[in-house]
Amino acid sequence: MELKTPQSSAEAIALENEHGAHNYHPLPVVLTRGKGVNVWDVEGKKYFDFLSAYSAVNQGHCHPKIINALKQQAEKLTLTSRAFHNDILGAYEKYVTELFGYDKILPMNTGVEGGETANKLARKWGYLKKGIPRNQARIIFANGNFWGRTLAAISSSDDPASFEGFGPYMPGYSLIPYNDLAALEAELKDPNVCAFMVEPIQGEAGVVVPDEGYLAGVRSLCTKYNVLFIADEVQTGIGRTGKMLATDYEDAKPDILVLGKALSGGVFPVSAALANNEIMMCIKPGEHGSTFGGNPLACQVAMAALQVVVDEDLAENAMRLGEKFRDGITALIKESDLISSVRGKGLLNAMIINDTEDSSTAWDLCVALKENGLLAKPTHGNIIRFAPPLVITEEELDRCIAIIRSTALNFKK
Repeated sequence: MELKTPQSSAEAIALENEHGAHNYHPLPVVLTRGKGVNVWDVEGKKYFDFLSAYSAVNQGHCHPKIINALKQQAEKLTLTSRAFHNDILGAYEKYVTELFGYDKILPMNTGVEGGETANKLARKWGYLKKGIPRNQARIIFANGNFWGRTLAAISSSDDPASFEGFGPYMPGYSLIPYNDLAALEAELKDPNVCAFMVEPIQGEAGVVVPDEGYLAGVRSLCTKYNVLFIADEVQTGIGRTGKMLATDYEDAKPDILVLGKALSGGVFPVSAALANNEIMMCIKPGEHGSTFGGNPLACQVAMAALQVVVDEDLAENAMRLGEKFRDGITALIKESDLISSVRGKGLLNAMIINDTEDSSTAWDLCVALKENGLLAKPTHGNIIRFAPPLVITEEELDRCIAIIRSTALNFKK
């Protein structure tokens, strides 16, 4: 069979529509190349990427150090499965556990697998260490959470678009309001609760930032009631919010840390759950795993990706330029009644459109931004998430703010 690459955006989109599942509604742009903060479509038009593959490309597209690690390892050994040892896994595990301050790591592939791993660890710990009766363990989540599309993940969701039509749902999950310590404490009093899993900043919900002190309060309450604090840092971690982890803003070290996305710089699917021995050693051989988890290619890529974040001080860049971005949008709000507010931390930000959730205004504005050379995507109808690669420079950010300003001021509903 002859393999033919589409020669135009229209042809590529038509092929997807005809042969692929319709489980996404992408912006009408077909990308073929990326470098740093920029991507190019098949017609050659250049864009600023302000989504970063949902924060997977924190280190920028095709970072040469990460790509070199990929190439060098791909020529030697890509996969052994965990039936055998490989010579890279141990070095990767040592690097990551020392970087984040945990005894052990359990390597997986996708972010949702990292979340599933954390859930299994928490339940097993609950039975073995806390003494919860068999099959009675409960995990608490916050309203507005999003950690993937598996049946377990949607069972913890309060978004009908995620869960409707996919029941029956996972038992043992309960929801409470986000950013509400009193509601959390009420649930933690139940001795059958083994864990509270929460995003330090809710990304998919629209970059919802909790009150200062919330995460430290979560840490304190979980300690008080002997409950595991699981931090879902799949999107907020690896420098995105201006710290290596969003939980680093407070005295809020989680018992189980879930990482993904930028753990590989967007080059290869890599995720992980990290915990100390008391928790991690509850899992025994045969009880959890993945054919690809911990493969040597993933491990080399992840080490290179993390070292880029450290060497290039990307968290500090995110902190500094995130403030500049929010200042720029705040100034724009004074000129335009299209935008009601801006919020975020570091370079994870959201601009709230002054319209209803069921309106097309945010989508139409993103299409206009695309035409002007900047790619972003709405979430929850009237919210636009802005998350450029953390390698963005101040000069590039100034140009992007100018594009957003010009587009907003000239936009017609």
